[in-house]
Amino acid sequence: MGANQPTVVQENWWARLTRSKYFVYVLISPLFLVLLAYVIYPFYQTFLQSVVGEEGATLENYQRFFGLTSTANLEALWTSVYISVISVITCAIVGVTMAFLMERYEFPGRKLLSVLILVPMALPPLVGVLSFTFLYGESGIIPRAFQVLFDLEKVPFSLKGVMGVIVVHTFTMYTYFYLTAAAAIKGLDPSLEEAATSLGSGRIRIWLKVILPMLTPALIASSLLVFMISMASYTAPLMFGVERTMTMQIYLSRTNGSLDMAATQSTILSIVSISFLILMRWYQGRRNYQNQSKGISVHRTELRSQFAKYMSMVLSFIGVIILMLPILVLVLISFSVDGEWTVQVIPTAYTLQHYIDLFTDERTWRPIWNSLQMSFVATAGNILFGVAAAYAMVRTKFKGKALLDILIMVPWALPGTVVAVNLIAAFSEPNVFSFNQVLIGTFWILPLAYFVRHLPLIFRSTSAALMQMDESVEEAARSLGANWWYSFRRVVVPMAFSGILAGTLLALVQGIGEFVASILIYSTSTMPLSVAIFQKMYAFQFGTACAYGVLQIILIITVLFVSQKITDGKAGSAI
Repeated sequence: MGANQPTVVQENWWARLTRSKYFVYVLISPLFLVLLAYVIYPFYQTFLQSVVGEEGATLENYQRFFGLTSTANLEALWTSVYISVISVITCAIVGVTMAFLMERYEFPGRKLLSVLILVPMALPPLVGVLSFTFLYGESGIIPRAFQVLFDLEKVPFSLKGVMGVIVVHTFTMYTYFYLTAAAAIKGLDPSLEEAATSLGSGRIRIWLKVILPMLTPALIASSLLVFMISMASYTAPLMFGVERTMTMQIYLSRTNGSLDMAATQSTILSIVSISFLILMRWYQGRRNYQNQSKGISVHRTELRSQFAKYMSMVLSFIGVIILMLPILVLVLISFSVDGEWTVQVIPTAYTLQHYIDLFTDERTWRPIWNSLQMSFVATAGNILFGVAAAYAMVRTKFKGKALLDILIMVPWALPGTVVAVNLIAAFSEPNVFSFNQVLIGTFWILPLAYFVRHLPLIFRSTSAALMQMDESVEEAARSLGANWWYSFRRVVVPMAFSGILAGTLLALVQGIGEFVASILIYSTSTMPLSVAIFQKMYAFQFGTACAYGVLQIILIITVLFVSQKITDGKAGSAI
């Protein structure tokens, strides 16, 4: 009996702590410390660099940015904002429409399409741009095929300019809306739509007044993700001839040695992005979107019209072709001999050497191993802090809640180039937050960048799931004697598992394919896969670059498959 006494004391102490009104501060204090050390402090260092000159504080850099003598920076800012807003709109239309069709209707080809609809997730931004360039660029396969087929002097069409960037953004980013909207649609209470129908509301009015408002948390989360990724876009504007975007201006300033101007551009871009974050958060906070249902969801409706069935089959076939073409062209070119593909429609000489090198040449394999290591390390930290932060924000009340919400999303509001600039400014010299070490040039700087960048992914996805979960379920567990930790593990986590998994999947995939921050802070020993692809591409080694890209796609598809199995297992155990 005496041997068991310490355990009882420990349990009582923990129980008292979890019931205390100060427990939430125990929960969020590590997160505040992390945000202070790796978000606020680096951003502060960048801001100091933008305003402190040789003679003290000065606004000279900001005067140059907004000056009338050179409008390059203002044009770049407008172009970045314009592309980002249009990308949010197009991705929302495609992603939410696809989610609604997949979750509400049963039609021929739905199962195949539901698998392939996540294919763009397997295309990291750099690889996606690469495949679209080979397919639809001015020297791409499809424009050249039309040129040869109709004996034209030049290609009849090609993706270029802002339109090309938006098309690539839409294809590679609509999955953010699809994943979050599909998870939200599964949890919608059908009685709400039935009540609206019984009161005489038409289909369009139900969409506008019932369905879309209930999807608001998911749509806001997705809008933030797409807007921030678009603002950070570097390779798509570069490939499609958009000369001035903010990320390109920052990169040029750093490579030209104008570190003060790079810091100024980073600060201004951060202010614009954070303003969008605050606007979205204000809009979401206007209403309560909690679902009061207890696990009831809408069943899929089978199409009965013959015309609708045939039309769905045709559209599904077209959809499969569109979704698979970018990957198929990468596979094709990955077998081509470097330097042999010039003006032909498709490569004329093929080899297996690129794939042999991937697994036999240590220099070729090293970037792959680096990306896997760094992404897993960063994602593990994201899960730990992201889920705790989401629970604290949705389920508890404390002073500084609004500030914490903004601070968590700030890393996503900062494009990859800005995050890299901030980390360079903060950790090029030893300080207390780097444990008195110089982090630039070490292994840990890239996982730290990925952790900072992708923390909001798990936070937002988990928050959206918790917002739709009825608090009374957790309260019922507590009333039956479960302590906080038990109810969190056995009630909250299983019910929010789809949101946690979706965020984890996005974070891991983003880490494996991250390029924009990596290009500024990698070293020769920590070169990630995305930078290796970029270097091969600019060395005109297209076959090698595509072989890297195909392997990257296989890694990401493996992650998708494993996560799907885990989700199915959870669903089965719940039943």
